[in-house]
Amino acid sequence: MTRVCRFALAVSIAAASTVALSADVRTTDKTQFKLEGMLGRMVGVFGGKAAREGAQGMNAVKGQRKVELGDTTGRIIDLNEEKVYELDMRRKTYEVTTFDEIRRRLREAKEEAKREAEREDPKDEPQPQEKPEKEYEIDFDVKETGQKRTLAGHEARQVISTVTVREKGRTLDDGGGAVMTVDSWIGPEIPALKELAEFDLKYARAIDPEAPALSAEQLAAVVALYPMLKNATERLQKEGEKLRGTPLSTTTTFEAVKSKAQIEEAKPSGGGGLGGMLARRVMKKEQKPRATVFTLAHETLEVSTNVSDADVAIPAGFKQK
Repeated sequence: MTRVCRFALAVSIAAASTVALSADVRTTDKTQFKLEGMLGRMVGVFGGKAAREGAQGMNAVKGQRKVELGDTTGRIIDLNEEKVYELDMRRKTYEVTTFDEIRRRLREAKEEAKREAEREDPKDEPQPQEKPEKEYEIDFDVKETGQKRTLAGHEARQVISTVTVREKGRTLDDGGGAVMTVDSWIGPEIPALKELAEFDLKYARAIDPEAPALSAEQLAAVVALYPMLKNATERLQKEGEKLRGTPLSTTTTFEAVKSKAQIEEAKPSGGGGLGGMLARRVMKKEQKPRATVFTLAHETLEVSTNVSDADVAIPAGFKQK
């Protein structure tokens, strides 16, 4: 859980980042990544309190190195060495993984996700090449609600951004698609926070230049199953540059929307009696036109620019596995 949360810094922050890595920064924040459906229920059961309520941790960047520390796990990313040090805070041990190994795992995860999708729904298999692929259009909307609150010692205003990806020439309800909603509380410009976003973006691009900035590693399966996530994220990053200030709290929700044709295909066939009635009720509950795929929430609690070499080093007493 911690590795997912610490890497997944809000998209809006990354979108606003245009500065080069130069300043040091240390933050305390809280992040929660929630998958919906059966997989989400499994994470909630086995992931413990952190999975259900979110995890609090410390992030620090100094030069080309970043540390992410939680209660039970942590990691250090070194862009110069192209290595990631995975920390076990309880056993006081660490493992070293190269960027090349992470890239290999990412490719395998994407391939497996695609194979799984094909096994579950044969209708989604690639069509003959002579049939043109669908074209999509992207709609973007941003609204200032007028609401304000204090976060990390700064006054923040609420801004809700919505990205809709739909089939060209058709409405979302008719042709299906995807919706990404980002509920942000934006404070004044805080250059130090942009350093964290810039680091995460550089790491994501080093691992996979084609991956959206939400997560290059942990969301590989989601991206493979929902290719439109990449389009929505890219548009949000582009439009996010127009927003003034630095997001101090962000909740990102990604929803998949079924087309009318998909809903009709999913309707249960006849069948009378009690069994048929129960089946229709179950199918009605499961075949919702709009379903949330995941929700990602991130809030900055404290910000400091005092970072020592020890803050981004392997903690004292830790031994390599």
